[in-house]
Amino acid sequence: MTTEKTNSNFKTVLVVGATGNTGFPLVKQLLVRGYNLRIIVRSLDKFPQELLENPKLKIIKASLLDLSDEQMLEAVKGCAAVASCLGHTMSFKGIFGKPRTLVLEAVKRLCVAIKATHSLDKTKFLLMNTVGNRNPGERVTTSEKVILSLLRNLIPPHYDNEASAAFLRDNIGSENEFIEWVVVRPDGLINAEISNYEVVTTPPQTIFNGLTTTRANVAHFMCECIEQPNLWIQWKGKMPVVFNKKIK
Repeated sequence: MTTEKTNSNFKTVLVVGATGNTGFPLVKQLLVRGYNLRIIVRSLDKFPQELLENPKLKIIKASLLDLSDEQMLEAVKGCAAVASCLGHTMSFKGIFGKPRTLVLEAVKRLCVAIKATHSLDKTKFLLMNTVGNRNPGERVTTSEKVILSLLRNLIPPHYDNEASAAFLRDNIGSENEFIEWVVVRPDGLINAEISNYEVVTTPPQTIFNGLTTTRANVAHFMCECIEQPNLWIQWKGKMPVVFNKKIK
């Protein structure tokens, strides 16, 4: 376990879901940018030694939902941003096993802890989600409604994604004293390097459009939201869709 190096020139970010396919690129990109980083992980097997030895990285080795309220408070205390890349493992146990609302419960507990810090500066909360989670008011075709209803009722991770975003939208809202949020909705996720990508308010055409989003691009957009005040102002309280720019 490494210790966190205090650096007044760079803010501290907490990342949960850091060992995931999107969380890991986010960790690497934030460290490259010079941020002090905290991560909550159950296992360090996926982390190369050079990352583990980075003085800007503080590792909290635990299952997120097993942390006590006091430990959760310490994890978020002093953080300018909290980024959740939590998701369910794509296996039968990961999809249908417990906890079925992993992301929702994590978002709730993190938000409670952020509020309890009583920070004078609002904390940025970034939630990785999915393009299959529709914004209220977005146009949805009849076929999409049927498919989304099936996903919502039959596939627990889809309900979890919808419920966690709804919690930020409905319970935290746009005028919270302590928290501002962005829900990032990538399209079909793939593994590749950072490339040109687009960010829009609603999915182009339909949500089943065959578009892809590089996980590194999702991480890059989240980094930019944390770092660029104007970009944060543009998207705070919204659910932007991120997808790779097609090469003409």
